[in-house]
Amino acid sequence: MSGSAHSTVLSGARVVLPTGIVAGGRVIVEGDRIAGSAREDASVADLSGHWLVPGFVDMHNHGGGGASFTSGTAEEVLRGVRTHREHGTTTLVASTVTGGLDELARRAGLLAELTQQGEIAGIHFEGPFINPCRKGAHKAELLRDPDPAEVRKLVDAAHGAARMVTLATELPGGLDSVRLLAEHGVIAAIGHTDSTYDQTRQAIDAGATVATHLYNAMPGMEHRAPGPIAALLEDERVTVELINDGTHLHPAMLELAFHHAGAHRVALITDAMDAAGFGDGTYHLGPLEVEVKDGVARLVEGGSIAGSTLTLDTAFKRSVTLDRLPVESVVQAISANPAKLLGLYDEVGSLEPGKYADLVVLDAAFDLKGVMRRGEWVVRPPALQG
Repeated sequence: MSGSAHSTVLSGARVVLPTGIVAGGRVIVEGDRIAGSAREDASVADLSGHWLVPGFVDMHNHGGGGASFTSGTAEEVLRGVRTHREHGTTTLVASTVTGGLDELARRAGLLAELTQQGEIAGIHFEGPFINPCRKGAHKAELLRDPDPAEVRKLVDAAHGAARMVTLATELPGGLDSVRLLAEHGVIAAIGHTDSTYDQTRQAIDAGATVATHLYNAMPGMEHRAPGPIAALLEDERVTVELINDGTHLHPAMLELAFHHAGAHRVALITDAMDAAGFGDGTYHLGPLEVEVKDGVARLVEGGSIAGSTLTLDTAFKRSVTLDRLPVESVVQAISANPAKLLGLYDEVGSLEPGKYADLVVLDAAFDLKGVMRRGEWVVRPPALQG
């Protein structure tokens, strides 16, 4: 780091650290990093009455700001990324939806370039290797069994930027594909699945470590058929994604996941599509037409929920105020856990010296007031203006 880097002390806020909440704490920003000590010429910014939390890490996001990560140009993808940054997501994995293999391979090339430029944190392939009977907002004609050779083709097309692949692991080739992904350091996620309890346990033993939007697009729990949900909740090796938008999950199911898996095994995601941060209207999710009404996205044909219009600042506020979850638990689920899963925790996911200065300022009501990414204000807090 350059000796001429500007040094700023953010003081007076309630700071959420891995060790707990520090009232009247301070975070020192030097250049694009968090520093352990302040220089004598450091400026001081008073954030009394606010919360200071790590920047959010979204590992499952299809778009925003009117832009799709599956079909948009590089400029449009960046517009979507900027929209989510303005809502506190300083680290974002771009998720695709089901398409033809060649089309997805080409898309991977574009997203890999944006990964290399540091704009996104990699690629999540959701589909086409999913179960037709749990397809959700994926085009049935394009679905296919998870042939390891085809899974490998997508991973290779991503040039090292593939972070996660969602699979219905009960399909032919599913377990071999999980093993392939594990060998290549790519997260194998179980989702859009009709798997049984025992089949899910086999997939976890093979190396699957994530539940793609737990509860959604999978069988429910029954007393003699616990299905994938019970297997995913009970296994310490698995992190469960949750979409806390008030539409995808009943609050009791969110509570069940936090209680049974523990905050250290939950990742709050958006599963956002183009309309996030943009508004109601007609959109496309891959090749399928989507109608967004009152903030809820559904397929025009069939009415399935088609992703969300959620941003992570809304998920944070809802989790703390409506669901009454401890602030530290929400920070763990929205920042630290996904950062660890993605192998990025040495750089992001907590407010510790040496890491990027990625942080979010919230007021006493948990409304977003500021966002800093790599030492630069994306949203400058009103308290620091003028």
